[in-house]
Amino acid sequence: MAKKKSGKKKGGKLSKMSEEEQILYLEQKALAEEEMRKKKEDMLLQFLKDKLSKEEKSSKVNMNKLNQQWRHIMREAKSKELRKDIEILSQTFERVVDRKDSVIKALAKDTEEAEEQYNMALRSHLGNVDNLVDHHRRRLDTLKGEYVEELTTVKTEFEDERQLINQCHKHEMQHLQDVIFAMEQNHQEKESDARQEFQSMRDEIKNKNLEEKHALRIQLEGTVESLWKQFQSALKNYNETTEERKIAFENLKSKDEKSAKEIETQMRKLQRIQDTIGQLKAKMQQNTRECEERNKQLREEREHVQKHFQQLKSEMNQARERERSQLTTLTLQSNAAIKKLKQVQSKGELILRLAEMCRKLETEEEKVLPFYASSLSQEEQEDVEAAVMETPSEPLAGIMHEYTSLENFWKRHNKVLLDKLALDKERQILTQENQQLRHVLKQYLDGISVNDEILSQHNPLFVVNHKTNVKFAVPIMDSRVHQVNKLHLLKEGTKKSGDVSQSQYWIHG
Repeated sequence: MAKKKSGKKKGGKLSKMSEEEQILYLEQKALAEEEMRKKKEDMLLQFLKDKLSKEEKSSKVNMNKLNQQWRHIMREAKSKELRKDIEILSQTFERVVDRKDSVIKALAKDTEEAEEQYNMALRSHLGNVDNLVDHHRRRLDTLKGEYVEELTTVKTEFEDERQLINQCHKHEMQHLQDVIFAMEQNHQEKESDARQEFQSMRDEIKNKNLEEKHALRIQLEGTVESLWKQFQSALKNYNETTEERKIAFENLKSKDEKSAKEIETQMRKLQRIQDTIGQLKAKMQQNTRECEERNKQLREEREHVQKHFQQLKSEMNQARERERSQLTTLTLQSNAAIKKLKQVQSKGELILRLAEMCRKLETEEEKVLPFYASSLSQEEQEDVEAAVMETPSEPLAGIMHEYTSLENFWKRHNKVLLDKLALDKERQILTQENQQLRHVLKQYLDGISVNDEILSQHNPLFVVNHKTNVKFAVPIMDSRVHQVNKLHLLKEGTKKSGDVSQSQYWIHG
């Protein structure tokens, strides 16, 4: 009922309104409904945002709890694994420590022996080291002297060039300062002359204007008097005829006089300004010509000075580049020399370590007699000494003369090399004999054993007319031969040793 009443009331209102008012009323109603709808949407969005923020907070809290529990579980599992690893590592560490203790004891014994050998080798080695050190010191002294001489020459050349450049720079700066001072003096003189001419022209123009004004005033006074008389007569007639318009005419006349005076004054001012503008334009043109000529001269002088400055700057930069290149080459050469000396030092240390290691492997004979006796006769030895004392004709021979102190080292090296070759040769001979003996032993074992495979072949122990079936240079692949060799070397059992002696008897037979 209330809705029906409100609808009737609205219908009554709309019926009472005009068309424009109805349209406005409907538009307001639509806007109000739109605002209500937007408010409801905003409230809904705000509610959803609050709900989403609460869900996000709760999800973060739950995730943190899960991460803490998972980390606790992971820590416990990892701690168990680490405990097991620590137990294993402690056991391995104890074993390694025991091994290291045994190794340290063995090394302590080796070090004691090495110290004894070192004391013996040190006395024989110090002489060679002193010779090498003296040689390198002499060479370094010569290189240092050359370096100092070149450095002094470079310094003297640099100081001479620097003094020349400084003198030229001072001379040019003095010349430029003189030119700038002369230009300033000339500019000040011309400026003072221009000001004096301007003041004189200004005074002349003022005097002319005053004279013209006085003459015009005299002429105008005569004309004004005549016109005044005519005007008085006309005024009387006019006043008699036109008394009513007199007041208006007088007002217009006063205004006309004022405007005429203003026009006259303005025209005079314009004329004076035009005259001054023409004079100033002429003077400005003259000044611009003079300034252009002066600026042109100054530009030429500036270009000349700038060219000279650029030339000096390029020469200075070239000198700096040359000095920098010389310094870089010097530093590179010094660094290369230092690196080379370090390489030589490392090589010498390596040689010393190798000598110490080789000293351990020397025999008693080599320790007592490290150098072999020369196989040359007395005459051949004298010829060799004479050839060594001769001055070398080739650079390679001169370099070889510098290393004569290493002759004992090369003697020992050659002796060791010959011993190595002799041992290699003896080893080859013994390996061949061993292979032959193993081959004969295999044939003997094949001869005393009984099986189908061996019976189908020729018996090597069967001798007819002092001839045997033994075949030499056959590869030994039977394991029985290796077993017999092992038993012979270990000397286990008498029966097997008797078989081996019997085999040797058959071999010799």
